[in-house]
Parts: sequence; structure tokens; C-alpha cells
Amino acid sequence: MPIIELKDVTKTFGRVNALRGISVKIEAGEVHCLLGDNGAGKSTLIKILSGVHRPSQGTYEFEGKPVELRSPREALDLGIATVFQDLAMLPLMSITRNFFLGREPQKKLGPVAVFDSRTASSITNDELKKIGITLRDPDQAVGTLSGGERQAVAIARAVYFGARVLILDEPTSALGVKEAAVVLKYIVQAKTKGIGVIFITHNVHHAWAVGDTFTVLNRGTSYGTFKKADVTRERLLQMMAGGEELEELAVELELIAKRDSPEAGKLEQQVAKVLEDEAGESH
Repeated sequence: MPIIELKDVTKTFGRVNALRGISVKIEAGEVHCLLGDNGAGKSTLIKILSGVHRPSQGTYEFEGKPVELRSPREALDLGIATVFQDLAMLPLMSITRNFFLGREPQKKLGPVAVFDSRTASSITNDELKKIGITLRDPDQAVGTLSGGERQAVAIARAVYFGARVLILDEPTSALGVKEAAVVLKYIVQAKTKGIGVIFITHNVHHAWAVGDTFTVLNRGTSYGTFKKADVTRERLLQMMAGGEELEELAVELELIAKRDSPEAGKLEQQVAKVLEDEAGESH
């Protein structure tokens, strides 16, 4: 039984159809990649999965039972954790405080409950070590970390608090090659823990490196869901780009090139003549 299943989900905003007839299943221990270019509907689908929006039509099932999520908190209570692009971190606060933001461990000092910083720092250090990050000081500001390390903190936080489904919104979009590779490694580690990972991206190469299943969105509709063994990276790229539209564009560009080639040749000859004349004058 899948952890999450969307059946024929549609989302409208007034007269705008952001999603139409989307169906996806998220399995435990699987990286399910949602692919699509800008405007494909990925952000709207994330918000439905994470409880920000409710579907206009269709059903949302969690472990085989229909649910109606009214807020991200309800999704989190079910074990659906979302790491958005902006990470929801406070750069000037420590790594430890960001790790436990909103869920701070407390200890009693007489009748007063205060933040247990020693326990929090120890847990933060241990959890990040598990995914290969050794901190100089867990009390350093999270803003001092690289983009890849911040993503790692967000993923480790979600795993520690019992996420069963981890939704990652474009986690590698603003990262360099090495940092992106580090984040992809953490995605695989989350998968090996039996977590269902939803990896939203428009980078097919990153998705192909870690993905098991691929759903391709284009202008609010789905081209379908494919297992890795049943599709090629080139086919995914073609579907994301709009397939037939891309072929039509290639034909148009070829025709433009043929049409402009005589003019381009004349221009090149004129430039060459001017350069020859200037060279002759300089001598």
C-alpha cells in the first residue's frame, strides 16, 4: 500500500486550472521525482501534498484512507515533512536552534521550563554526523553554512522528527556541482531508512541519479508516471520540453537559418573587406 496516493486531483484558482487530473503514488523507501519546467504545476502539487492547499476535485489518501489536510501542521503530524526552497531557516540563529525550531527540548529550573541547550546541541551534532557532517560548533549561526549543508540540516531535522514522507522542493537548484552531489547523497540515505522521498526538480540529470519513479508535469497536466527501467533520460527531457513543441521549434530555427544564410554570407564578406582595407591603410 502506498503511503500517499492522489487520485485524479484538480486544483483551480478562479478560472485558472493549475492542475488537471493528477494521479501519483508515493511508496516507502522510494525516490519519486516530480519533473517539470517552470509553470508546470510543481509548486501547486507540493502545496497540496504538504497541506497548504486542498484539492478542488479528486481524493488525497494516506495509507489507503481519504484525508483532508487543512494545514501543514496536520501533514506534519502524519509524518509528511516538506523542505521548501527557502528552507524556513533563520540565518542569524544557531544550527541547534534552527534544528529544533518550534520543537525545542525543555528542562525545568524550579517552576520555569527553559530551553535545554546542552541536550539540543548534542542531538544536533549526533544527527548531522549520521549523514556525514561534522560541525565545528552546533552553536554557530546557520548562515555560516554552505547551501548544501543547510539542505542537509533541513533533511536531517525532518528525518529525526519521524518523517515518513520527505518532500524536497528544488533542493539542488541554487547549488554548485559538488554541493548538489552531497544533497543527492542525503536523499539516497533518507530512502534507505524507508522514507518515501518526493524530489521536485527541473534538472533531469539530478533526478536520474537518484530517482526510482518519475512523474512528468507540463502546464498542469501529467504525461504519466514511469519506472526507471521503462524510460530513458532523453525521453524525460523531451517530455519536459514539450516534445512536439520542441521539434516544431527545431524546424523553425532550421528554416530561419536557411533563409538568413545568404544575408549572413554577405555581411561576413563586408566585414572581411573592411578589415582588409583597414589593414592596408595601416601599412
